[in-house]
Amino acid sequence: MATILIAEDDHAISDLVAYNLERAGHTPLAAYDGLTALEVARRDKPELILLDQMMPGMDGHGVLRELRRDSRTQNIPVIFLTAKAQAEDRIQGLELGADDYVTKPFSPKELVLRVASVLKRCEHTPGSVIAEYGPFTFDKNALKFYIDKEEVDLTATEFKLMIHMVEREGQTLNRNDLLSCVWGYSHQAQSRTLDTHMKRLRQKLAPYADCIETVRSIGYRFTLPGRRIPEEKA
Repeated sequence: MATILIAEDDHAISDLVAYNLERAGHTPLAAYDGLTALEVARRDKPELILLDQMMPGMDGHGVLRELRRDSRTQNIPVIFLTAKAQAEDRIQGLELGADDYVTKPFSPKELVLRVASVLKRCEHTPGSVIAEYGPFTFDKNALKFYIDKEEVDLTATEFKLMIHMVEREGQTLNRNDLLSCVWGYSHQAQSRTLDTHMKRLRQKLAPYADCIETVRSIGYRFTLPGRRIPEEKA
């Protein structure tokens, strides 16, 4: 299965998470402060990191910034595991590039399912399967994305969200369906997670940010440049 780094300063929580990950077939690594978490991530390159937001040495946001700046760790998926449950905390973490956000107290079973969902989104397979849509090119196996032949760095979640929309170009996509298809779960409380990822995608798609349209009270619609989708009648 996967090697997973648990960056958590509470030893009891770290041990609980490690126990449940081992039961699911994963190999857990532990770090109890932010600086050690960075060191372990760079040295061992785990397939996923569970990151507490409040840690000694360097907090979770600082750790994530450093992970995303370093070519050795920038593509490692990260799930925040934190007691900070306010919407602004969740949004800040996602805007920094986290793939998911789990608040304490949490269900170990749900956490393991979230881990499995993120790992599935990040799966790489040998070879290259190229898909081109207007100025956008996707290498589905390497999870690489290009605009006008120039590579643009997307997280695995952003990549899956982008290609899911492009493959359904012109369709109005329901928010719950997007959450279910991309994140593997659908819950109203996670709606801000979707909005934050859309905001990040629009920033990265410039000058094609307008390809992603918000459909009020429903969800989103993607339109390739140069195409106009007729307004839907109420």
